[in-house]
Amino acid sequence: MIQTIGDWVLDKACRRFARWKAADIGPSRVAVNVSAQQLSDPALVTKVAAVLQRYGLRDNELELEITESVAMSDPVSAGKTLQALRSFGVTLAIDDFGTGYSSLAYLKRLPIQVLKLDREFVRDIESDENDAAISAATLALAHGLGLIVVAEGIETEGQSRFLKAHGCDLLQGYLYGRPAPADAWTERWTADR
Repeated sequence: MIQTIGDWVLDKACRRFARWKAADIGPSRVAVNVSAQQLSDPALVTKVAAVLQRYGLRDNELELEITESVAMSDPVSAGKTLQALRSFGVTLAIDDFGTGYSSLAYLKRLPIQVLKLDREFVRDIESDENDAAISAATLALAHGLGLIVVAEGIETEGQSRFLKAHGCDLLQGYLYGRPAPADAWTERWTADR
């Protein structure tokens, strides 16, 4: 059922993003996770292209997040699919970086623009010098490859300060806000105008 659910999520997220864009509110991009089954689906590229056209999304307004383990399980096939998606202007992100294969050779070959540092390394960044070293090294490596880095799971000011001091591009986590329904964000952004 993951194919059906994945197709539904992609469509619903892009439809909502298009509504926000039409109302001139909200983020500049919407991110959607892609499962292993979706990435191996030969029709994925066609489905994504249809959704982009249906909702009038432009280059880099849709980000697809693929976990490291999914991308690295069949890097040749994944690379071809990701390259085709990239040709439509889709931004590609490796999610949960550092918890899977961590193959740097394949990482440099994949057409990704965003690397998401897993919360496993962020959680103890203030108290575990190994996590701090891994996070700092990952940031330096990713920036050396020209990637944007997003740190996940930020819950404390100390984590935030450390990652900002090491040049992390974007931070996400409960320190900044909790997940909320789309309607709540619509209300918030409309009220902020």
